[in-house]
Amino acid sequence: MNGALLVVCAGRVLISAMGGLSRAALPDIPGIDTFKGRAFHSQHWDHAYPLEGKRVAVIGTGASAIQFVPQIAPRVAHLDLFQRTPPWIMPKADRAVRPVEQWLFRHLPFKQKVMRSALYCMLESRAFGFAIHPSLMQTAQKIAQRHLRRQVRDPQLRAKLTPDYTMGCKRVLISNDYFPALSRANVSVTASAIECIEEDAVITSDGVRHPADCLIFGTGFQVADTFARGVVRGRGGVDIVDTWRDGAHAYLGTTLPGYPNFFMIVGPNTGLGHNSMVLMIESQVEYTLRALKTMQSERAEAIEVRPQVERAYNEQIQQKLARAIWSTGGCKSWYLDPRTGKNTTLWPGFAYRFRQATRTFSMDDYFAYSPAPQTVNAHAAAPSSARVHANTAAASAEAS
Repeated sequence: MNGALLVVCAGRVLISAMGGLSRAALPDIPGIDTFKGRAFHSQHWDHAYPLEGKRVAVIGTGASAIQFVPQIAPRVAHLDLFQRTPPWIMPKADRAVRPVEQWLFRHLPFKQKVMRSALYCMLESRAFGFAIHPSLMQTAQKIAQRHLRRQVRDPQLRAKLTPDYTMGCKRVLISNDYFPALSRANVSVTASAIECIEEDAVITSDGVRHPADCLIFGTGFQVADTFARGVVRGRGGVDIVDTWRDGAHAYLGTTLPGYPNFFMIVGPNTGLGHNSMVLMIESQVEYTLRALKTMQSERAEAIEVRPQVERAYNEQIQQKLARAIWSTGGCKSWYLDPRTGKNTTLWPGFAYRFRQATRTFSMDDYFAYSPAPQTVNAHAAAPSSARVHANTAAASAEAS
């Protein structure tokens, strides 16, 4: 197998914890395969390649580029940043923990919980602007505009870096060193579209040739297509890619009809634009554990969410998302499925609401099988025997 390692594991339950930002997205640019220099995606960083003294072309200005461009700009001879759409960037409120705070945290530990709770509430309040009253984003947008004016003195560069869409429509980024990095003498920002790539240069639509020794793709991830074909198959061998051909969906972002004993962590519509994903991940982990404990107590070898339960849940999610800034802000983003335009990525509200929704596991939302149905998915299928729980017939009728 050309040195590849094949590992086959058998189990009754499969939990996918890959998340949505796991499969690198590479741009479809004419001539990209003809480039003779070093080229890599930021997810697969080539640490062995020395950037010192090189002309580096960075394609993409999303969250990845925001992080690595300031780190490599001082090292390279020249950096060309190719920008399709500028992001809104907020100042990063980092500061050192004061000595008095350290003393309080050490001697009065409950103060840590107080500060953590205050931080959580502050971040949670941002959901009002993102998902409930998008007009509130204008206030945050003014802060981002002031941040840009303070850090970028050159009016031409500032114009290139000013978004033309409502803040929040795309992912809002946080950085104090990105704008200063772009203001360096050895950095150029190009807003013209890329026409093609040659063996040693990037050619833009204005006819300018940008020589390059190295291409770095900060082009993000295949969020709409989390799984490659052949990774997960459900009942009857149906590939999850085909199940999601009209957009990803799941019940509580965790379970999917037709895929018994399959659970997802950071599944469809569990992403956040305003608070910490740790809360969402912990909620899904606890929900999955409750499901497994219920299976054990009910002596069920497999469970599968009822199609009408999952369908009703996702209809409510999409109704709420239709009013959110991600749908009304006037831009295209990786939050939206490019095939349908539906937001299959984000949770439309407060994070604590998701915690409430996943706090209990109800078997009424699921079919239970004992023993398990024959085809579950590629890696979590349990062997079938002659008898199946009475719900099997109902499941087949409901899914049809």
